[in-house]
Amino acid sequence: MYFTDRGIEELAERRGDEEVTLGWLSDQLRTFVDLNPDFETPVERLATWLARLDDEDE
Repeated sequence: MYFTDRGIEELAERRGDEEVTLGWLSDQLRTFVDLNPDFETPVERLATWLARLDDEDE
């Protein structure tokens, strides 16, 4: 298990039964980056990866 899995596990445990929209997630990511500008690049990479999951070229 990676260190980052702890946060993912907590997310699944605390919010696993909830349903959210991608719009809500986008707003939360924007807020997170506003509060933590050092994380702009990793959040951008994650958002781009999620947006392109269905692309056959990658």
